Amino acid sequence: MDRNAPPPRHPAGSRRAGAGGDPPTDGGPRRDRSGWARFLIPVVLIIVWFTVGGIGGPYFGKISEVADNNQASYLPASSASTQVSELQTKFTDSDAIPAVVVYVNNDGLTEADRTFVTDRVTELSKISGVAGGVSPPQFSTDGKAAEIFVPVQDDDSATGTVEDLTKAVGEGVPPGLDSYVTGPAGQLADITEAFGGIDTSLVLVAALAVLVILVVVYRSPLLPFLVLLTSIFALSAAILVVYYLAKAGTLTLNGQVQGILFILGIGAATDYSLLYVSRYRESLRDHEGRWDATKAALKGTFEPVLASAATVTAGLLCLLLSDLNSNKALGPVAAIGIGFAFLAAMTLLPALLMLTGRAAFWPRRPKFGSEHPDRDGNSAKGIWPRVARAIKAHPRRLWVIPTLVLLVAAAGLLQLRASGVPQSDFVLGQTATKEGQQVLGEHFPSGSGSPALIIAPEGKVDAVAREVLSVPGVDALAVNATGTPAGTLPVTADGVQASPVPGTSGAPRVVDGKVLLEATLKDAAESDAAEQAVTAMRDKVAGIGDVLIGGVTATTIDTNAAAAHDRNLIIPVVLVVILFLLMLLLRALLAPFLLILTVLLSFGATMGVSALMFNHVFRFPGADPAVPLFGFIFLVALGVDYNIFLMTRVREESKLHGTREGVVRGLMITGSVITSAGIVLAATFAALGVIPVLFLAQLAFIVAFGVLLDTLVVRSLLVPALSYDIGRRIWWPSRLSRPAPGQDREAFSGHTGSGPMAAGDAGGRGPIG
Repeated sequence: MDRNAPPPRHPAGSRRAGAGGDPPTDGGPRRDRSGWARFLIPVVLIIVWFTVGGIGGPYFGKISEVADNNQASYLPASSASTQVSELQTKFTDSDAIPAVVVYVNNDGLTEADRTFVTDRVTELSKISGVAGGVSPPQFSTDGKAAEIFVPVQDDDSATGTVEDLTKAVGEGVPPGLDSYVTGPAGQLADITEAFGGIDTSLVLVAALAVLVILVVVYRSPLLPFLVLLTSIFALSAAILVVYYLAKAGTLTLNGQVQGILFILGIGAATDYSLLYVSRYRESLRDHEGRWDATKAALKGTFEPVLASAATVTAGLLCLLLSDLNSNKALGPVAAIGIGFAFLAAMTLLPALLMLTGRAAFWPRRPKFGSEHPDRDGNSAKGIWPRVARAIKAHPRRLWVIPTLVLLVAAAGLLQLRASGVPQSDFVLGQTATKEGQQVLGEHFPSGSGSPALIIAPEGKVDAVAREVLSVPGVDALAVNATGTPAGTLPVTADGVQASPVPGTSGAPRVVDGKVLLEATLKDAAESDAAEQAVTAMRDKVAGIGDVLIGGVTATTIDTNAAAAHDRNLIIPVVLVVILFLLMLLLRALLAPFLLILTVLLSFGATMGVSALMFNHVFRFPGADPAVPLFGFIFLVALGVDYNIFLMTRVREESKLHGTREGVVRGLMITGSVITSAGIVLAATFAALGVIPVLFLAQLAFIVAFGVLLDTLVVRSLLVPALSYDIGRRIWWPSRLSRPAPGQDREAFSGHTGSGPMAAGDAGGRGPIG
């Protein structure tokens, strides 16, 4: 462009002073001044981020090393089961979890079978990772099965030990004899295997989904990669920080939290980047120089993106109030991901686009001085101008009908089953562990291998035994002992009995004046019947005093109770926090209150539809009590996000054109970018479905469907139509809610018809829209 030529005139509809650009000096845009800082700042930012990405990149594959998928990472921090889990280690020589080896011959065990099973005990003891003390085989009363209890060291090698154990138990098996490895160690191996692809497959699927969507949205060969690079670098930085915090023991990391960090980091960074790209492209039409366009884009983007990040972070940090360790861990971990997503979108991406300029948008470069096709009044083209004109013509109809539809969908909440699921259903699909548990239950008490653990004072063993054995669901009772092959002594209502193995003697192991009792349940540890038995045991021994009951079943009971407590406590706190942040951002009371109501309505409809899908389409066995809480945290925080993006722009436009025209312009301007952001976030959360874990599969559907519902219905129709119908009163009690001096007070009564907006709805300043 000839620098000596007079500056071009802005065509009709382009932005001028006060609308996000720089004030013109002589009727045209300011000339982009050269300077070393304008080159150095983006270069330094890019170097810093590439350094962070280079350091943090390898930690994608290392973060699983500090993740703990053991049951302890999910335990309620203040529960009796947690205390028992901690005390239990004092009664054993090592930290070990039991694996149950089962041999079955449906025609009955032969002498060769029995000899083989007995001889395997010695071989199994030699496996690396077996903590010693392999029990002698126990044969079922029907003569068809045998079980061996193998303690597996509870460390990073546990999964490998279970694999070696599975190979060893199947070697040289006589014809007709089948072998299985099940029990808590087998379940842990299944969980670890389920999360095995989280470092690679989950990230690759999410990144590929985002890239495809970005290519479709931008139709540019360069821009999608710049946005995706920003997201990957943001996630790399977050992973690097989380890795060292987890390694130092500052926070607890498990597979679920890790998966959500990956998805939320990529999704949030991409969403924030989409908003900035939209504003930068808009600014390039209003500013000739890239520096001025960057400043204008940051000025228009920083506040809503900061408010969005603060809202999501505040909602996530409310999880610190949780009594569940896994929930507490998610709060700070996900907040770290959101923080780096914000930093990358507001520093790295602007730096990259500052250097590439209009070339990043090739072949659809935004030309300086060109029109804004998505907002030039009645001449605007595209789907969002048409939607905006429909809202302008029929505002009340377009918020009442969606509200009624969402209320009907919310009725499905009555079918939501979120009281907990058996631990064996944690991993989706059939596994060898599940099959082994089913076989075990056919020939032995189903609770074998997962007894209820009771810590009791040494002098109260007899009293505890009488109460525990009186519970119908208890099959047998034993006490942890020294000097016996099995490491236990039988206990009856008459007290501790002698060792059943001839030539051996033993005595209860006493630690700090306490003993460890093991109650074998008749039913599977994760069954409702087992939970009823453990609850009955706790009621029975409550009067004895200083008795704690833990174990797999007790942990499930305590976890479900804590999840219900968390849901009832955290949901109201999150609502209050987000409402307060919206009031600060929008400087009003009515608009934030209505936005919260719309998000709650969207959440209710999402959970209603999810309940129907879970029960009748996916046929899930139920849901963890934490599922509604996690769904609420993400849907409310993310749903408010899109309303923040919309309403901050509506407020900005309302100052210039009046509230109703501001609603129309705000929807036309933000419609495309917010919809794209919603689709990206839905796609990234849907990627959680590649991990065969029930909780993550349910969360993936809830968030993906809920974000699409909120983006395509609530934010696109309900919120703008309601805001248009209410008019300037939506900003009550701020100055925007009052008519400007000299305006007709009757115009403040609001829009009552379905035609053009009232002439007095000007928002207190600027031209009357």
